Amino acid sequence: MADVGQISSSLDGSGEHGQGARQESGHAYVGHSVLRPDLLEKVTGAAVYCVDLRRSGSASAKIVRSTRAHARILAIDTDAARSAPGVVAVLTCDTLTGLCSRFGHIVADHEILANGKVRYYGEPVALVVAETEAAAADALELVQVEYEDLPAVITAEDALAAGAVLVHEVDLPLLDVDNLSPGEGAGSPEGGPRVDNVAHEVTLEWGDVDAAWESAAVVVESSMHFPMLYAYAMEPYNAIASYANGRLEVDSTAQHPFMVRDDLARVFGLPLSAVTVRAPYLGGGYGSKSYTKVEPLAAVASWHVGRPVKLVLDVEESIYTTRVDSAVVKVRSALDADGRFIAREFDIVMDSGAYADNSPLVIAKSVNRCFGPYRVPNLRVRGRSIYTNTSPASSYRGFGAPQGVLAGETNLERAAEELGIDSAEIRRRNLVQPGEEILQGKRGIDADLPADLEMLLSALKMGEPSNTKWYGVGFACSASDAGAFPVSTAAVRVETDGSVIVLSGSTEMGQGSRSLLGQIAAEEFGIELRQVAVRQSDTGSTAYERTTGASRTTTLAGLALQRACADALSKMRAMAAEVENVDIDTITQCPGGFSLEDNRILRYGEIVKKWFGASAGEVTGVGTVRRSGVTKQMPPFWEIGMVGVGCRIDPETGAVTVEQLATVGDVGFAINPQAVEAQDLGAATQGLGLSLFEELIYDGPQVVNPNLVDYRIPRMRDLPSRIDLMLAERRDGVGPYGAKGSGEGSLNPIAAAVVTAVARAIGRWPDRIPLTPERVWRLISDRTDDE
Repeated sequence: MADVGQISSSLDGSGEHGQGARQESGHAYVGHSVLRPDLLEKVTGAAVYCVDLRRSGSASAKIVRSTRAHARILAIDTDAARSAPGVVAVLTCDTLTGLCSRFGHIVADHEILANGKVRYYGEPVALVVAETEAAAADALELVQVEYEDLPAVITAEDALAAGAVLVHEVDLPLLDVDNLSPGEGAGSPEGGPRVDNVAHEVTLEWGDVDAAWESAAVVVESSMHFPMLYAYAMEPYNAIASYANGRLEVDSTAQHPFMVRDDLARVFGLPLSAVTVRAPYLGGGYGSKSYTKVEPLAAVASWHVGRPVKLVLDVEESIYTTRVDSAVVKVRSALDADGRFIAREFDIVMDSGAYADNSPLVIAKSVNRCFGPYRVPNLRVRGRSIYTNTSPASSYRGFGAPQGVLAGETNLERAAEELGIDSAEIRRRNLVQPGEEILQGKRGIDADLPADLEMLLSALKMGEPSNTKWYGVGFACSASDAGAFPVSTAAVRVETDGSVIVLSGSTEMGQGSRSLLGQIAAEEFGIELRQVAVRQSDTGSTAYERTTGASRTTTLAGLALQRACADALSKMRAMAAEVENVDIDTITQCPGGFSLEDNRILRYGEIVKKWFGASAGEVTGVGTVRRSGVTKQMPPFWEIGMVGVGCRIDPETGAVTVEQLATVGDVGFAINPQAVEAQDLGAATQGLGLSLFEELIYDGPQVVNPNLVDYRIPRMRDLPSRIDLMLAERRDGVGPYGAKGSGEGSLNPIAAAVVTAVARAIGRWPDRIPLTPERVWRLISDRTDDE
């Protein structure tokens, strides 16, 4: 386990390499590590999560889940359950007549309650509503479902086989989703019959790949298998809904409350103004709580029984609600004798489960991110998201990058090995320079990757052990087209005492957005942090925020807030000129107010009261971000991953111990440096989990390890004994003060770094993760047998 003395942080420049030492920010509040207000509430138990909420007169719901992977529903007998003590109602798909019974923000293929057939083990078939959670749970077993079994396709390979049974018979159209064109790939406007299990297909190509193979000094082919994962947020899915008088209110664990609102409005045919979705503190998200999950179940239950209904899942149920896309990625790279890319070709097949959810966008992003931040003159990438009879996959931290980067970076390492070129040198020869395009026609890279690489290497050289037997060092890099679609709004309210309320639709899920937004407002107004209150995640009262994901909050929500502050300040400056009857050009901003030409200072609260003529009123400022100006070119920013590890192998057991971890957070400007480093360490630790331990395992139709005992996640003792956390701050982002997003970068390439380190240590290249002791031991044994 790492102790404080073994963590090198750029906050105090304690790393001997000195590369991460920060310069003074030149600001009063941003650029400084401040105590996050949510942390005190969380450690004292004062924080309120959705699961803590209660509503007067509420009932509890429990889900009857399918015991088949693929079957027709012949009958559902609910009589005994309806008669059970405390049961209020039992809902099936027939109960939802008059509603839109499907949801989904990309493809509306997800049944609220299974209709006609079930498509995976654990799919909701019926919903029991009772006076208490215990009564609802007791009644579940009384619901009898008669099935007619159908052949099931549990793997993507099975689903793509000739003559494979179809998971979906109807080809539903894509909705109007940014980054995906309606009708592209899966989905026809008419919703005609499907012919295969390809949920979505994306291709990316430039140059002449076929001609390039002939001129190559070396062509390297490899394949990597990325496992099926569960994001394992500490708080399982839950929601409480109240439908009354044509209005719906929902509190949930949603990362994107405004997009959940849109889905619920479609289900009930309501105007958006009639649906309110709130998200209190989230107990972690990591992408798994993106978009709509259990909210429609709670909402239709409340609609049916006419009172609030609360639904709380356990861990196993959460795994059957959503998990991470597994993938098989095949790579072929052509390089010249100097180790420069001539061409790259990728084939990505993702197992996306029974419903589309966000997997079409995950595969699209994986296609964009798999080939790395390198000059590749000839490129061909094909990505396919495949329907299978398994739990639906969706977003996960890194959004398609972990799958693609693992394959792309390990393939590059194998090419370096074959050419006899140092791993660092081959990257120096191929990395793009600042401003250079990675994706043709898109924003050039807003980072200095070669400089980031040298920062990383200096830390890894420092940690090199004297005994190198069964020890390997690996590093990897990535660049993700981050930020999603740039739509964001924010509002500020300046009160009569000069304090400020920030209104943002972004969600606080542990990443520190509440603190960050407060710091920006305090900086812009020149007031103390304690004078700023931040209100978030309420579609009925806060400003619109499209999503909380893709590392966008700092850059886009922060930029919208900065503009809202400027709007309010502009209004108050004009108000000050009016009440003082002076030329507006003679008024300048100063901390906490405005300075007049006679050196008097008007405080913000004083301006508000004078202008309204009473101790009343407020000034509101609004800021917006859209595809224009600095955010017109896509992506809004690039998120960089630059990580390295040192791993020691026990040849007797195959156990891998990560002894050193080094990360470079290329964030432009760290508004709260300590929070940024915590994000980098958290992302890297999560990446170590998927590299070494984590994997959902299907045995036939169901998951056999849906719990914390059998599904191994990282523990404190798994942390490396040496950790180097470095920040690169060049103010090269479009966000406030030159900031860019963070939170995913250190996860995206870490599996490739671990695989490389293990391969260097044992002399064989793994072709799948996680690198469990058994898998590594077998690789060592195979090498010994070969020798």
